[in-house]
Amino acid sequence: MTKGDKAAELKKVERNLKKIKGKFKLASKTVAGEGNPNAKIMLLGEAPGQMEDKIGKPFVGRAGRKLNELLKIAGIIREKVFITGTVKFYPGTRAPNKKEIALCLPFTLRQIEIIKPKLIVLLGNVALNALIDKKLQMSKVHGKIFKRENKIYFPTFHPAAAMRFQKIMKQTEKDFRKLKILAKKFS
Repeated sequence: MTKGDKAAELKKVERNLKKIKGKFKLASKTVAGEGNPNAKIMLLGEAPGQMEDKIGKPFVGRAGRKLNELLKIAGIIREKVFITGTVKFYPGTRAPNKKEIALCLPFTLRQIEIIKPKLIVLLGNVALNALIDKKLQMSKVHGKIFKRENKIYFPTFHPAAAMRFQKIMKQTEKDFRKLKILAKKFS
């Protein structure tokens, strides 16, 4: 699939997402994701926050600024990756629930299928539990590598959690330094 074909397929996913927007009462926009359709690295967060919902793009608020700092630590250029959330609509000031995750997961899996990233960075428990295992806890597996179906998954804390807790910030920065070594294989 060419870059143009991938971009068209990703737009199709976004159009199809808009059909379920009504199930998310607080959402004003669909936040499907953005970035390089040929990305070797994909970053998968949890759900859009208030700023993301307002603008319609992932990681543009405070957590987005922190993510940008973490990407610099890893030597990753934001424009070369694809960034999205497990849930594509603002759930309010809480983590997305199981129903919301289940509604959006097929779209996320389709994005992965289209982009075919070699490395997927899982930012937070929602992404970890949706793509790897519902029983895992980020505090126990962050910075470890999981291999599934020719993809490498690298779980780490969500930037918002890192901003709230100094201990998590230190662990997250350490994870992103480790990610720098891993990411060089896919740049």
